[in-house]
Amino acid sequence: MTFDDAANIGLSRIYAEMRRQTDDARQSLENAGDVTAEIVASVRRTGRLRLLGMGGSHCVNRTAEAVLRGYGHDAVAVVASEALYAPFPDKAPVTRLLTSQSGESVEIARILDGDDLDDTFGLTLDANGRLARTVPSLIGHGGAEIAFAATRSLTISLALMAAVAEALGHSQDGVRTVLETSSAVSTEAAMATLKDCDGVIFCARGALIGIAEAGALGLLELARMPAFALEGGQFRHGPIEALRPGMGVVFLRADDETTELFSGLAGICAEAGAAPVMFDASGRKPLDGCVTLQFPAAAGFAAALATLPCLQALLIAIAKTRVENVGEPIRSQKVTRSE
Repeated sequence: MTFDDAANIGLSRIYAEMRRQTDDARQSLENAGDVTAEIVASVRRTGRLRLLGMGGSHCVNRTAEAVLRGYGHDAVAVVASEALYAPFPDKAPVTRLLTSQSGESVEIARILDGDDLDDTFGLTLDANGRLARTVPSLIGHGGAEIAFAATRSLTISLALMAAVAEALGHSQDGVRTVLETSSAVSTEAAMATLKDCDGVIFCARGALIGIAEAGALGLLELARMPAFALEGGQFRHGPIEALRPGMGVVFLRADDETTELFSGLAGICAEAGAAPVMFDASGRKPLDGCVTLQFPAAAGFAAALATLPCLQALLIAIAKTRVENVGEPIRSQKVTRSE
């Protein structure tokens, strides 16, 4: 079944966000402003960066921690609620970057209520949100995200993280190339492979683990079906037993040192009768047994931004066959409130 897009307000809002996400991300990268210099000065002084966020923002942070550690920086992403209830015990100076598209989630608000906000910064889309009002913040171009599921906010937040990396001395010309030349990659073959699956495992390594986690989160939110994400090594250690006919697997690989580690996993998926799909920005030959969506070779933030829009389109296509009101939450709110 496929439902009427025009009658779906939630989906229309998602499409509206996606139509402008690339342009907004490009402007966010180029106009990140003076706050990047403040963040860099803090990181160089403390030597440590902690990335805190919830939901899709944590997925962005997971990509950023892998990229920044690859550049030699001490970066760790932690779910904001976990940091509240299991805080880091040491009191040594540390730079904190709070990622929240609205700047209003309860976990971020509780962190902002703390006594010590030295070396604390924000990354947000809403210049009027509490996060931006309280600490020096990177502000994404184009204002807050209106749609329920994270799409544009992910893209813009990744671009702002790339701006931080560039301010730390690491060229992001690859990101610029992706944002200036990105073109649509058909999801038709991937959709045909996954449409009858009753669950999907997303698997990646390095910088793309955050995108895999965003994929699982998006499918849970939009299609309301079982989905989870695993780092490639973790997938091998037990969860691989879940492979069977009817189980979909979405791999994401980039042009980095982890690229060759996917061949064995892809073969095991095919042997188990699972349905493997590969989002491939490695520049290598497609793996046997995988339906492959090919992207120009890229690594780091560039690989994340190259594959993300296509992944978003696939999630929506799957959701439209399963859910009548895609993008209209039943139990969630845009700004999540929790105990």
